[in-house]
Amino acid sequence: MKKIRVLIVDDSAFMRKILSDMLNKDYRIEVVGTARNGKDGLKKIGTLSPDVVTLDVEMPQMDGLEALERIMEECPVPVVMVSSLTKQGAESTIKAITLGAIDFIQKPSGPISLDMEKVEDQVVRKVLIAGKAKVGNASKTPASSAPYTKVVKKPTRLNKAPIIAIGTSTGGPRALDTVITNLPTNLPAPVLIVQHMPKGFTHSLAERLNRQASITVKEASHGDILQNGHAYIAPGGQHMTVVQRDGRLVVELDETEPLYGHRPSVNRMFQSLAHLEEMQVFSVIMTGMGADGTEGLMELKKNKPDTHSIAEAEESCIVFGMPKAVIKSGLADEIVPVSEISRRLLKAIGH
Repeated sequence: MKKIRVLIVDDSAFMRKILSDMLNKDYRIEVVGTARNGKDGLKKIGTLSPDVVTLDVEMPQMDGLEALERIMEECPVPVVMVSSLTKQGAESTIKAITLGAIDFIQKPSGPISLDMEKVEDQVVRKVLIAGKAKVGNASKTPASSAPYTKVVKKPTRLNKAPIIAIGTSTGGPRALDTVITNLPTNLPAPVLIVQHMPKGFTHSLAERLNRQASITVKEASHGDILQNGHAYIAPGGQHMTVVQRDGRLVVELDETEPLYGHRPSVNRMFQSLAHLEEMQVFSVIMTGMGADGTEGLMELKKNKPDTHSIAEAEESCIVFGMPKAVIKSGLADEIVPVSEISRRLLKAIGH
C-alpha cells in the first residue's frame, strides 16, 4: 500500500517533532520532511513532492496564508492548516480554508500531553482525508459545469412557508462561500447551516460570510427567532434544532451527546425540521466526509414527503462522502455542482 507522504511546515521545533511522531506512528503515513517557515516549505514541496502539507498559520518570513496562496498558485497540493484558538487564529483559519486548504487542526491549549490522544486521532484522520481530497479549484466549478446537473424529481412548490437547511463538513466553508454569497437579500426563507467545526471557529465563519453575503449571516444563539433572508450557523460543539412556539420558529441549542461523532449534527437538525407544521423544507448536502445528514433526511422525507433535497455533485466536492451517502440512499432530488446550488434552490422555492 502506498503511504501518504507528508511535509510538516511549522516554526516551532517542538511542534514539528510532535506532529512528526504522531503521523509516523500510523502505518499509512510517512513524514518525508519538515520546514521552519513558508519560504522553506515552498522549496521543499518542489524537491520532495509530498501528498499532503501541514501548514502552521503563524510563522516568520512567510506566514501560512501567504505560503498557502503560493502553494495553490504554483504547486497545488492538499494542505491542512495548524491553528491556535485565538480570535485572529480562527479568522486566519477560515480565510485559509476559503483559499483552498482542505481542513485544519486545532493546537491544544495548555500542556500538549494532556490532549495528546484526542489531538493525535484528529491529526491522523485529517491528514488521511486530505490525502484523498481534491485540490485547487474543485469547489469553484464554473457554471458551465451544468452537464453534471441531474434532476431526479422536480420540486413541487406548495402553499407552505419555505425553510432551507444545509449540511456540510470537510471543504464546507469554501462551498458555503459559493452558495450563501449568491442568495439575494429578499430571500423568502430562513437558512439553517450545520458545518462540522469545533467551538470557536463557527463565529469567525459566520462573520466572514456575513461580510460577503447579501443576506444576514450569524452564529445561531439559543432562542433566535428565524427570519427570512437570515442564515443561522450552528455553533461548534452544540446541536442546533428548531421548534415552533407561538406561531414562530425558534432555534434551540444543546450539548447532548454527539450523534455518530458529530456535534453539531446535520441529522439532529433535519430530524427537528421533520416535526414543523406548515413548512416546506429544502435541504442541501454538500462536500464532507462520512454520512451525516442521510438518516435525518430519511426521517424528514418520511414525515414531509414534499421535502426537496439537493446533493452536491462529485465533480465539485472536495470530499465526496456526505452527498454520496444521500445519493446512494436514493434521497437526492437534484445532483448539482456547488456553483449551481443557489440558483437551483431559488428556482425550487419559486423565487
